[in-house]
Amino acid sequence: MSTISRLLIANRGEIAVRIARTAHRLGMSTVGVYSEPDANALHVDSVDVAVALGGATPAESYLRGDAIIAAAVANGADAIHPGYGFLAENAAFAQAVIDAGLVWVGPTPEQVTLLGDKVAAKRAALDAGVPTTSMIEVVDGRVADAATVTYPALVKAAAGGGGRGMRVVRGADELDDAVAAASREALAAFGDGAVFIEPYLERGRHVEVQVFGDRYGNVVHLGERECSIQRRNQKVVEESPSAGITPEVRAALCDGAVALARHVGYEGAGTVEFMVGAGADGATITFLEVNTRLQVEHPVTEAVTGLDLVELQLLVAAGEPLPIGQDDVVVGGHAIEVRVVAEDPATGWMPSTGRIGRFSIGQHGPDPSSPVRVDTGVRDGAEISSDYDSLVAKVIAHAPTRTEAARQLARALRGSQITGIATNVDTLAALLGEADFLAADTPTAYLDEHPDVLTSIGAEGDERVALLLGAVFALEAERRSADPASGFAPSGWRNLRTQGQRQVWVEPTGEHLHVEYVMRPERLADGSARWGASAWIGPWPEPDDEGVLTPDGRVERHVRLLDRRVVDGVGDVAIEVDGRRHRVGAEIVHHSLGLDADGVGAVTVHMRSASGALSLMLAPRFVLHDAQAEGGGPICPLPGTVIAVSVAAGDQVTDGQVLMVVEAMKMEHKIIAPADATVTDVRFAVGDRVDQGDLLVALEHSQEV
Repeated sequence: MSTISRLLIANRGEIAVRIARTAHRLGMSTVGVYSEPDANALHVDSVDVAVALGGATPAESYLRGDAIIAAAVANGADAIHPGYGFLAENAAFAQAVIDAGLVWVGPTPEQVTLLGDKVAAKRAALDAGVPTTSMIEVVDGRVADAATVTYPALVKAAAGGGGRGMRVVRGADELDDAVAAASREALAAFGDGAVFIEPYLERGRHVEVQVFGDRYGNVVHLGERECSIQRRNQKVVEESPSAGITPEVRAALCDGAVALARHVGYEGAGTVEFMVGAGADGATITFLEVNTRLQVEHPVTEAVTGLDLVELQLLVAAGEPLPIGQDDVVVGGHAIEVRVVAEDPATGWMPSTGRIGRFSIGQHGPDPSSPVRVDTGVRDGAEISSDYDSLVAKVIAHAPTRTEAARQLARALRGSQITGIATNVDTLAALLGEADFLAADTPTAYLDEHPDVLTSIGAEGDERVALLLGAVFALEAERRSADPASGFAPSGWRNLRTQGQRQVWVEPTGEHLHVEYVMRPERLADGSARWGASAWIGPWPEPDDEGVLTPDGRVERHVRLLDRRVVDGVGDVAIEVDGRRHRVGAEIVHHSLGLDADGVGAVTVHMRSASGALSLMLAPRFVLHDAQAEGGGPICPLPGTVIAVSVAAGDQVTDGQVLMVVEAMKMEHKIIAPADATVTDVRFAVGDRVDQGDLLVALEHSQEV
């Protein structure tokens, strides 16, 4: 039996912070590791000693097993906890840890090898009596029995996890491309490009069972979690227990998971994953895989069972028997976890990088109390890099009922402030109140079937008007503070504060919001002055083709500016609209691309209140040439690394053709031709780093005759 007194945490972000928290509670000291971009990260300050690994990319830092083991030995650690991702499911690393005389906090290397290969895991599941479906293996990138593939099908990486290396295929014409893309993504993520094919269940549910085993043959399950709501095969919402399965299905899942764990003599924490589909003869249960590590969504299991899963991991790794039996596991209430990610749902989940200005979740206004748990590795000033996963935070609510948990979670998200980057906070808040979600109708296709939640702002009516006017006057306050004389009105506009100013704001959906306002001073009873305004919302009358003015459909609003505090683009606005007071938060972002003659038009203002959020871009007053057309080709939408180039100079390309693939935040982004054209220059090669705004491929567009 081993004693763990000093634990090295071979990971970063929220999971490193979370592991350190339990280790410290148990009286252990901790050693952390970090890359160059993470030198000032929260997880570095959460451990007792931190060791630099060097480099910026995972390959240069968190994937350097030799450097991590050396750091553990040099700093007196006697155990290594891998967290999840990176080296957590690397059997060679696990064996190297053991060979160095250290305790490996995880299953045995043999179990990691067996279950980490999804093909071998399926065979083990069959031997253990776990339900599963057929599979077709892919050898050297070729599907030997392509004629036997039934559609829809799922191409899936044999190694790794986290939803990477997966593609849904709906026809034979898509198969070869899907196999190539999944293999390429799997090779980049796991160092193994092997893939296989299995049937894909339409509108299935992704349900997983948390299991624990020890070296003495004890195995228990801690109930199930549903993780069906996903984007790009990665989970967005997780909850326990599942609200969409019957007691009979629950028993079959849990019994099957325990049977498989017993069959392989499993030690430590593991997750057995299934797909559950509805059929004419009842539910179809299909075994997917086993994740031989702690899961991202483990907090919901902790919430409903009252158990600390990291503590159980450390006890089992130290040679202690499991302190609980199956009868000791009691599931109480309902827990929901959402993943806040640095991605914009309204733009196809485009990753967002940059520096976080303000970070607060679960708070609104002066009340700091919150019924939710927030697991995060970021804080004010944290840098979000394209080299790492886009996860910013996990927010978890636990309540007696599912409805109560959803309401608590949605309110916490509505009151959050995350400035400097785009996130999915508003999508999550909208989702938690959506009718089908509340009815537990949540198949894996949920987000495809509910595109409205991707752009929902939550706020409507007067609350929406308050957010719009808050953006107007927050920007006015920023400009006035920079130039008290005329900053409120850039050149080309009316330059008197008391004359009407016209603005057009654009939502992510493309909707244009027209605002005209006239500032006016108000004299208060004590003799002091305060600014107010009359604002007209709606398109102003314009002459049509025959010179006749269009109808005036504007609505006048009376505004009083009670309080405005905008510092470095972030602040709060207290605004009274038609006698009703609103407090809204504002973040003003000035973009470096696409400026008009005055540097205006590349300004986005993110607004938030307790009722919802609204992101608006100020439309330019002067028409600009399209940067894509002007530059002759597509520009890079985000920082990343080129992983594939499909064209060369002289090639003829068609509208929509894939030119290049850029990877950022472990996701692939296709760069496509905007029109029929001839390639004149390919500016970057595979492996090159690219920045947002870079011209990737120069094109000479075809001329219409």
